[in-house]
Amino acid sequence: MARLFGTDGVRGKANELLTPELAMALSQAAAMVLGHEQIDDGRRPVAVVAKDPRISGDFLSAAIEAGLAASGVDVHDAGTLPTPAAAYLVADLGADFGVMISASHNAAPDNGIKFLARGGKKLDDALEDAIEAAMEKPKHRPVGADVGRISRFADAEDRYIMHLLQTLPHRLDGLKIVLDCAHGAASGCSPEVFNAAGAQVVVIGAEPDGININDGYGSTHLERLQAAVVDNGADLGIAHDGDADRCLAVDHEGTVVDGDQIMAVMAMDMKERGVLKDNTLVATVMSNLGLKIAMREAGITIKETGVGDRYVLEGMREGGYNLGGEQSGHVIFADHATTGDGVLTGLHIAARVNATGKSLKELAGAMTVLPQVLINVKGVDKEAAPSNQMLIAAIVAAEAELGSNGRVLLRPSGTEPVVRVMVEATSQDMAQSLATSLAEVVSRELAL
Repeated sequence: MARLFGTDGVRGKANELLTPELAMALSQAAAMVLGHEQIDDGRRPVAVVAKDPRISGDFLSAAIEAGLAASGVDVHDAGTLPTPAAAYLVADLGADFGVMISASHNAAPDNGIKFLARGGKKLDDALEDAIEAAMEKPKHRPVGADVGRISRFADAEDRYIMHLLQTLPHRLDGLKIVLDCAHGAASGCSPEVFNAAGAQVVVIGAEPDGININDGYGSTHLERLQAAVVDNGADLGIAHDGDADRCLAVDHEGTVVDGDQIMAVMAMDMKERGVLKDNTLVATVMSNLGLKIAMREAGITIKETGVGDRYVLEGMREGGYNLGGEQSGHVIFADHATTGDGVLTGLHIAARVNATGKSLKELAGAMTVLPQVLINVKGVDKEAAPSNQMLIAAIVAAEAELGSNGRVLLRPSGTEPVVRVMVEATSQDMAQSLATSLAEVVSRELAL
């Protein structure tokens, strides 16, 4: 049987793969693994449940809360909130675990269930496996006064907003900012917190109706934000995804500032303020070579991890580092959050702009983004890639041609017979040419 948990919880089409029955079974298993098995004083476990605004979140949250309460867990229903808000509230409330119902940047028909351990931390593989195993075991079924209570977490959004404001090193007075909330979970709290921080805010993509989440808006569809920033004469724009755990930005000219550039800006800011732990940034192997060059020149070390924010988090925890992230806009400020937080990131980008008096374009210009070409080669024996001599020779030749001004990365997919070929170079033509050539070698040498 295939593993139920993917790279970020259990995700699939709602009411097909992700049914109310599955949601309830998962919640009953999580009640045991994250709740009762972690408690030795006989009290009822406590959980925080939140969701993004997609329509299926209503029946999934009802099933999850029913499963938790029937298993003797007290539930605080936080309503519609970003994933990082749920994580913060688990820690702030001292809850035993949390559940976030969201499919992030996916379209409305999809949904997902993500569990958070005590302290608002993402689960490791062992805990996910334990929950899957517990689904096949007898359920905890208390009766009478021992069943769980479900209550509305009335001040959940206010607590999160106050937390965000307390992290700011500088207010945003005088800045004009366009926010694109992806018709998602940040549609309420993001405009409110940016206004409270002093910015003049123009809001787009903040009218969720249950089915329009990520539809033409948000961090995967930046065209409307780019136009709105220019049309409104704004200083910058901030884009969230559906659950607001990521952030991409747009400068005053409408140019996209990606996650790598955001990390460069934030790392330099934190180093300047003396708060960047060990002057180290944690980033994945897919981050642009331009980030590494910029950080080296700024006296900042980069620790590389595998692709995925969970691996970034692991790398940060192992070294005690406090800044990390991905090109996609998952940026983690460990001093303030246990996950990527798009609202927090947007606030700190804007604070840096206001504190320095420099435009976002100028700040992001400290990093030169090198052309990057990624080709997915399908239908190949990915396991044979590391030992194929023809492929090894082709990679060595490409790296020699690039010298110190580029790099080659071949990465097997974790879930399908695909090898990803990535080449960075000083010119788009060279990157494209070398990537195409290597992809042809992969296709020929590793064909199934």
